[in-house]
Amino acid sequence: MPVTINPAEVEFSAIRAQGPGGQNVNKVSCAVHARFDIAASSLPQHIKQRMLALRDSRITEDGVVVIKAQQSRSLEQNKEDALNRLQQLVDQAADIPAVRRPTRPTRASQRRRLDGKARSGQIKALRGKVLD
Repeated sequence: MPVTINPAEVEFSAIRAQGPGGQNVNKVSCAVHARFDIAASSLPQHIKQRMLALRDSRITEDGVVVIKAQQSRSLEQNKEDALNRLQQLVDQAADIPAVRRPTRPTRASQRRRLDGKARSGQIKALRGKVLD
Protein backbone atom coordinates (compact mmCIF):
# COMPACT_ATOMS: atom_id res chain seq x y z
CA MET A 1 0.00 0.00 0.00
CA PRO A 2 1.79 3.16 -1.17
CA VAL A 3 1.87 6.12 1.16
CA THR A 4 0.97 9.42 -0.48
CA ILE A 5 1.67 12.92 0.72
CA ASN A 6 -1.17 15.31 1.42
CA PRO A 7 -0.35 18.47 -0.61
CA ALA A 8 -2.02 20.59 2.10
CA GLU A 9 0.82 19.61 4.48
CA VAL A 10 3.45 21.07 2.15
CA GLU A 11 4.24 24.78 2.42
CA PHE A 12 5.21 26.36 -0.90
CA SER A 13 6.94 29.70 -1.33
CA ALA A 14 7.76 31.27 -4.70
CA ILE A 15 11.32 32.53 -5.12
CA ARG A 16 13.40 33.85 -7.98
CA ALA A 17 15.21 31.17 -9.93
CA GLN A 18 18.98 31.13 -10.43
CA GLY A 19 20.99 30.54 -13.55
CA PRO A 20 20.34 31.38 -17.21
CA GLY A 21 16.99 32.63 -18.42
CA GLY A 22 17.50 36.24 -19.46
CA GLN A 23 15.19 38.96 -18.14
CA ASN A 24 12.63 36.35 -17.14
CA VAL A 25 14.86 35.28 -14.23
CA ASN A 26 15.04 38.86 -12.94
CA LYS A 27 11.32 39.60 -13.26
CA VAL A 28 9.37 36.45 -12.38
CA SER A 29 9.38 34.40 -9.18
CA CYS A 30 8.70 30.97 -10.61
CA ALA A 31 11.06 28.75 -8.60
CA VAL A 32 9.59 26.99 -5.56
CA HIS A 33 10.78 26.18 -2.06
CA ALA A 34 8.69 23.31 -0.71
CA ARG A 35 8.85 22.76 3.06
CA PHE A 36 7.45 19.58 4.61
CA ASP A 37 7.51 19.07 8.40
CA ILE A 38 7.97 15.35 8.97
CA ALA A 39 6.90 15.32 12.63
CA ALA A 40 3.69 17.31 12.02
CA SER A 41 2.68 15.27 8.95
CA SER A 42 0.02 12.55 8.73
CA LEU A 43 2.53 9.90 7.67
CA PRO A 44 2.63 6.62 9.62
CA GLN A 45 5.01 6.70 12.59
CA HIS A 46 7.44 4.09 11.22
CA ILE A 47 7.89 6.06 7.99
CA LYS A 48 8.48 9.28 9.96
CA GLN A 49 11.23 7.56 11.93
CA ARG A 50 12.84 6.14 8.79
CA MET A 51 12.70 9.54 7.05
CA LEU A 52 14.34 11.27 10.02
CA ALA A 53 17.04 8.57 10.00
CA LEU A 54 17.84 9.16 6.31
CA ARG A 55 21.19 10.84 5.69
CA ASP A 56 19.84 13.36 3.20
CA SER A 57 21.03 16.96 2.91
CA ARG A 58 17.47 18.11 2.15
CA ILE A 59 16.32 17.17 5.67
CA THR A 60 17.18 19.80 8.30
CA GLU A 61 18.08 19.09 11.93
CA ASP A 62 14.53 20.14 12.88
CA GLY A 63 13.05 17.37 10.70
CA VAL A 64 11.86 19.62 7.88
CA VAL A 65 12.37 18.57 4.27
CA VAL A 66 13.32 21.55 2.06
CA ILE A 67 13.17 21.02 -1.69
CA LYS A 68 14.01 23.69 -4.24
CA ALA A 69 12.49 23.23 -7.71
CA GLN A 70 13.47 25.58 -10.53
CA GLN A 71 13.66 23.42 -13.65
CA SER A 72 10.69 24.97 -15.41
CA ARG A 73 9.58 28.53 -16.15
CA SER A 74 6.13 27.65 -14.81
CA LEU A 75 5.34 27.94 -11.11
CA GLU A 76 2.79 25.09 -11.30
CA GLN A 77 5.25 22.72 -13.00
CA ASN A 78 7.88 23.52 -10.38
CA LYS A 79 5.35 22.79 -7.60
CA GLU A 80 4.54 19.47 -9.26
CA ASP A 81 8.25 18.67 -9.58
CA ALA A 82 8.82 19.45 -5.89
CA LEU A 83 5.89 17.23 -4.87
CA ASN A 84 7.21 14.38 -7.04
CA ARG A 85 10.68 14.63 -5.50
CA LEU A 86 9.18 14.70 -2.00
CA GLN A 87 7.08 11.63 -2.86
CA GLN A 88 10.25 9.84 -4.02
CA LEU A 89 11.86 10.61 -0.67
CA VAL A 90 8.85 9.18 1.19
CA ASP A 91 8.84 6.10 -1.06
CA GLN A 92 12.53 5.59 -0.33
CA ALA A 93 11.82 5.68 3.41
CA ALA A 94 8.79 3.37 3.05
CA ASP A 95 10.76 0.72 1.15
CA ILE A 96 12.00 -1.78 3.74
CA PRO A 97 14.75 -3.97 2.31
CA ALA A 98 14.40 -7.73 2.73
CA VAL A 99 16.63 -9.21 5.40
CA ARG A 100 19.27 -11.42 3.85
CA ARG A 101 19.79 -14.68 5.66
CA PRO A 102 23.12 -16.32 4.84
CA THR A 103 22.91 -19.85 3.45
CA ARG A 104 25.48 -22.58 3.07
CA PRO A 105 26.39 -24.12 -0.30
CA THR A 106 25.04 -27.63 -0.91
CA ARG A 107 27.38 -30.60 -0.86
CA ALA A 108 26.73 -31.24 -4.57
CA SER A 109 27.63 -27.64 -5.51
CA GLN A 110 30.83 -27.89 -3.47
CA ARG A 111 31.72 -31.15 -5.24
CA ARG A 112 31.05 -29.60 -8.68
CA ARG A 113 33.25 -26.63 -7.79
CA LEU A 114 36.13 -28.84 -6.62
CA ASP A 115 35.81 -31.11 -9.69
CA GLY A 116 36.05 -28.06 -11.94
CA LYS A 117 39.13 -26.83 -10.08
CA ALA A 118 40.78 -30.26 -10.39
CA ARG A 119 39.98 -30.39 -14.12
CA SER A 120 41.51 -26.93 -14.62
CA GLY A 121 44.59 -28.02 -12.66
CA GLN A 122 45.07 -31.08 -14.87
CA ILE A 123 44.77 -29.00 -18.05
CA LYS A 124 47.37 -26.57 -16.75
CA ALA A 125 49.71 -29.41 -15.71
CA LEU A 126 49.64 -30.75 -19.30
CA ARG A 127 50.91 -27.38 -20.58
CA GLY A 128 54.44 -28.08 -19.34
CA LYS A 129 57.52 -28.77 -21.46
CA VAL A 130 57.50 -31.92 -23.55
CA LEU A 131 60.54 -34.11 -22.80
CA ASP A 132 61.77 -36.80 -25.34
